[in-house]
Amino acid sequence: MTDKRFALLSVSDKTGLEAVAEALTNQGIGLLSSGGTHDYLKQAGFDVQTVESYTKFPEMMGGRVKTLHPKVHGGLLADTENNMHREQMEEQDIYSIDFVIVNLYPFKDTVLKEGVTLEEAVENIDIGGPTMLRSAAKNFNRVSVVTDPADYPAFIRQLEENGGTTLDYRFYLSSKVFELTSHYDALISQYMNQQRTRLNETEKPWDHLTKTYADKTELRYGENSHQQASFYKDVFASTDSIAGAKQLHGKALSYNNIKDADAALRIIHEFDEPAAVAVKHMNPCGAAIGRSIEEAFDRCFLADSVSIFGGIVAVNRPVTKELAEKLHSIFLEIVLAPSFEPEALDVLTKKKNIRLLEVTMTAGDQAAEELTAVSGGVLIQEMDQSSELTKDAADTLPEDWEQMTKRAPDAGQIKAMNFLMKIAKHVKSNAIVVGNDYMTLGIGAGQMNRVGAAEIALKQARDNQNVDTDNLVMASDAFFPMDDTVTLAHEYGVSAVIQPGGSIRDKDSVAACDERDMTMVKTGIRHFRH
Repeated sequence: MTDKRFALLSVSDKTGLEAVAEALTNQGIGLLSSGGTHDYLKQAGFDVQTVESYTKFPEMMGGRVKTLHPKVHGGLLADTENNMHREQMEEQDIYSIDFVIVNLYPFKDTVLKEGVTLEEAVENIDIGGPTMLRSAAKNFNRVSVVTDPADYPAFIRQLEENGGTTLDYRFYLSSKVFELTSHYDALISQYMNQQRTRLNETEKPWDHLTKTYADKTELRYGENSHQQASFYKDVFASTDSIAGAKQLHGKALSYNNIKDADAALRIIHEFDEPAAVAVKHMNPCGAAIGRSIEEAFDRCFLADSVSIFGGIVAVNRPVTKELAEKLHSIFLEIVLAPSFEPEALDVLTKKKNIRLLEVTMTAGDQAAEELTAVSGGVLIQEMDQSSELTKDAADTLPEDWEQMTKRAPDAGQIKAMNFLMKIAKHVKSNAIVVGNDYMTLGIGAGQMNRVGAAEIALKQARDNQNVDTDNLVMASDAFFPMDDTVTLAHEYGVSAVIQPGGSIRDKDSVAACDERDMTMVKTGIRHFRH
């Protein structure tokens, strides 16, 4: 064993490496390195020893095995204050490795490349790097381990001022290593889970969950100005998600912007036909479909021309110049669309603060799971992707629906039921949505009782002077516990009702409809959203 201190350097990212190597050699610290890092340092003029010459064991298997050796890990893990450790180091001619500069194979960059194969991904799973990092981080009492180039300046400063590093600083570096290795392993786990074929009854899941996120964005504040907030993205986020959206214009998104935009996107994914939705405080304030995207937006605006002010609009067709001029005339926070025609961008970018987001509108499945943080834990559920609602404007009763009343719904009412229930499933419960077969006219959201939600929606519909409010249709996200909601609906001109059914008093609401010559259909699927 030599009393000389050594540093082991093995990096895929060479940024700032020469400055670190120079700072180490200035302190008389010997350099150990392997592979491309050794060649890079040698070419830069540094006196650097190969790991292979130190271990007397060759790199092999195409570089898969090069630092996995007792002389490396003994040098990292040894407690040099322990006599037994020192004796064994002497016996085995093990250097004391006091500094480790290591970062990992670019697994994330590899798997995000278009067309990457499983074989390519597997070859970019780093084994030696995380193992060295963990060994060094465990022994932070002696070993300084730097894995983030952003830490190089502070590390160099400590070397220059102290000839080494402080215990507090080494503990900071150690904790950062374990954050990195857990993130790295979670990335691999998530990728492997995506690639594998499900084995059904032979698959035995763990009772723990590991998720990882990246690309942190510091937000100005959270829901309120006194709350700090950040936005982390799923590394594998698709382009039909908010995390995968491309911002074309406008100032940075806020915490509330992101949540509202996500709510708008979830709603617009329900539709195949041209559709537009306006969202405020995570609830739709207006939604509509049309023969063109311009017509859909006109109807969406007329649904609630007051609440849309300062809101978020999502459309599922390219934004044309004609639509852009309509949007430009309103104060909006965000517009989401699959694309923006050049002339439309010319119009909309005249407002410097409006955010324009380009999002893939596949109208397909969103992420399979939805996570919600609670005190001390997280709730996980499948996304609400029930199939009882049809993508198109069905004008015949779907197979899964059941007519509950004597009177059958006509084609227009069935279309309205299908359209309005798609909106109701995204409104905070208790939720009631009133409208026709192409637009909402009133939305009652997040009320403590269903008749209260209905009263809000019905009054809003009655007061809307922009469209005919005769023969209204009402959709409810859950069953009616009593017949008061149906009775109130009739007073406001509702002729048809759609609801999940399932109350022990369903027959009371059905009887109330029959007495008033109304029609009622049940879907069998509840859509609470809390």
